[in-house]
Amino acid sequence: MIETELAIWLSNTFPGHQLSAPKLIAGDASPRRYYRVAARAGSDHHAIVAAISPPTEKNAEFIAVRQLLADAGVRVPVLYAADVDAGFLALEDLGDATLLPILASETVDDCYRDALSHLRCLACLNAADIALPEYSRELLQSELNVFMDWFVNRLLVAVDEGNPEAPARRQIFSELSAVLLDSARAQPQVLVHRDFHSRNLMVLDDKQLAVIDFQDAVMGPVTYDPVSLLKDCYIAWPREQQLAWLGEHQQALTDAGLIAPVSTATFVRWFDLMGLQRHIKVLGVFARLSLRDNKHGYLDDLPLVLFYTREALALYRHQIPQVAAFEAWFDAVLMPRIASQPWYRQLP
Repeated sequence: MIETELAIWLSNTFPGHQLSAPKLIAGDASPRRYYRVAARAGSDHHAIVAAISPPTEKNAEFIAVRQLLADAGVRVPVLYAADVDAGFLALEDLGDATLLPILASETVDDCYRDALSHLRCLACLNAADIALPEYSRELLQSELNVFMDWFVNRLLVAVDEGNPEAPARRQIFSELSAVLLDSARAQPQVLVHRDFHSRNLMVLDDKQLAVIDFQDAVMGPVTYDPVSLLKDCYIAWPREQQLAWLGEHQQALTDAGLIAPVSTATFVRWFDLMGLQRHIKVLGVFARLSLRDNKHGYLDDLPLVLFYTREALALYRHQIPQVAAFEAWFDAVLMPRIASQPWYRQLP
């Protein structure tokens, strides 16, 4: 069994240490499995999270990005050892406290300012020195396509099958996609975590925030990670607060010379359209996690993602014809199907 191989690898990696039996702990949305292990040798003690991470899970990228973030001053788990070919990692155990459960009206300002300061550390990294993929139009489009493949045609069950209007509807989606991709590519490009939200930020004993799950990092739009945090798929804040935090972040980036000055309206538009791209994608991703991976709990998070999607459509329908056309199709064709889903609930 793979767990036995992991135990043997850990014994070889920590010679002379007494190892506790690996204890399975909660995983994430990927095929990775995590185990908690204690390693003791006299006064030497390591609290370890051992990961079984298949080759499909970008293990080499995880190791490289971890080092990049550490060098930039971002708190990340210490890497004790790794066998990329076997898919075994031994990492510092950061505990179980994610940011999500401690977020409340009296804590969120400080927490988000701390989190956004991490993003400014990422933006400080020189793109010329970083061998990371580009958040290309092709990658952005492939993410959007997950929405049509998994949310529309599988979760909502072939909405367009046999419909003579289907080609026109696909054209509407294609034209919206072009608008979103143009906006993303027009922004300053920085190191992007790609899943920077409250479940991927760990609160340590000293209240410092640490960042995890960064193996998918790319060079991409400066508003991508802020929208992941401020329009978190697992917790919502009033738009006025979102924009206040965003304004502080934009000003700090500008003051530090990390981005060229742009108007607040431009930065907010980048932020909202980037959020629309992300949340359309996430509708598809959460549907896929349920249908393909039997992780049905993600369906409970769809209403908030749907709220963000429809909010952005409403904000820009009068400014961008392609948004108006997509919103009309979404409301007329998808919403009746969505409203009949067992997971659906209308948010205020």
